[in-house]
Amino acid sequence: MRTLTVRFLLFALMILALAAPSSAQIRVLVSFGPPALPVYEQPFCPGDDYIWVPGYWAWDGDFDDYYWVPGTWVLAPEPGLYWTPGYWAWGGDGFVFYDGYWGPEVGFYGGIVYGFGYFGRGYEGGRWDRGHFFYNRSVNNVDVTVVQNVYIKQVTNVTVNHISYNGGDGGINARPTPQEETAMHERHVAPLPVQAQHAQAARANPELRASTNRGKPPVAATPRPGAFNDHAVVRAKEAGGAYNPPTKRGDAKAAARQDDSSSRGVPIHPKDLPPIERPAAPNTGNPKLDEKYQQQQEVMIRKQEQARQKLQQQQDMEHQQLKQQRADEARKQQIEQKHQQQTQKLVQRQAQQHEKMQKKEQQPPKKHPDGPGEPH
Repeated sequence: MRTLTVRFLLFALMILALAAPSSAQIRVLVSFGPPALPVYEQPFCPGDDYIWVPGYWAWDGDFDDYYWVPGTWVLAPEPGLYWTPGYWAWGGDGFVFYDGYWGPEVGFYGGIVYGFGYFGRGYEGGRWDRGHFFYNRSVNNVDVTVVQNVYIKQVTNVTVNHISYNGGDGGINARPTPQEETAMHERHVAPLPVQAQHAQAARANPELRASTNRGKPPVAATPRPGAFNDHAVVRAKEAGGAYNPPTKRGDAKAAARQDDSSSRGVPIHPKDLPPIERPAAPNTGNPKLDEKYQQQQEVMIRKQEQARQKLQQQQDMEHQQLKQQRADEARKQQIEQKHQQQTQKLVQRQAQQHEKMQKKEQQPPKKHPDGPGEPH
């Protein structure tokens, strides 16, 4: 498996209102459901083996508000894996978010009609064939001059609605099929670092909060994760339904529960980040090439650890200067905000490095005149 899920991505996941499942975390229960899904078009697929990850409403407990995480194209972590979108569902005493994941089959996602191949059950947007992804042009926006692995299969009996949650008052009434139950227990890969960074950027954008855009986000979809300023960014055409904010802000409640996902505070300094975990060894089928990629991974991680240490030392020096200067509280807060931004940028940069390495490993090796399959 060539997935590059690393421990440091958990930092980015922690800063989401709803993060990927892990042990002994906190589930956020929201007393009112998310807005309807906005109406928007899909940007062109940027290249081979990118999978569409639909946009969704996430929760920000700091503002007691939902915010829109734009739909985007994400390079699959490895051939054969599909994306199962996350979804909101009524949990008896509040709405709970169930995180999305990568897996060999598309599992249950609440019956939510996200569109672009996700019509409530399974995925009609494409399929893997001999290590490459083929796109169904009837539901995906694909430029055949860029991506040539395409086919056309019309999708029928699709109920079009913009309901964004399962169960509760007005929610989708759907339960997992036996096949979806099986998929839920298969091998899963957590959201990638670039997905975490993408959601983080959405949370930091006030214009993507539901109370500001009233269900019609100005950035509904992006061509790649985090590309919020790209010329190909898509605006929502309209809100999927009337926006009905809660009668009182802050009427959402959070309940602590074990083995559930969580909103966490944003780490301010590199020392607050989890250690970087070594990714699984590459498996291209070429032992020499695998060894080369393994060495490159080690070099990359070593440099990332050094970058953390360097930034931490710099921030420690600034803390010492504040102490010597007997700085007031306002100045201390200003520096801490600066440190938080520096740490976020560090994680974003390292996530992009991992995506670049991942793409490199998935490319077929160039043929060498003295040895087929060996790189130049």
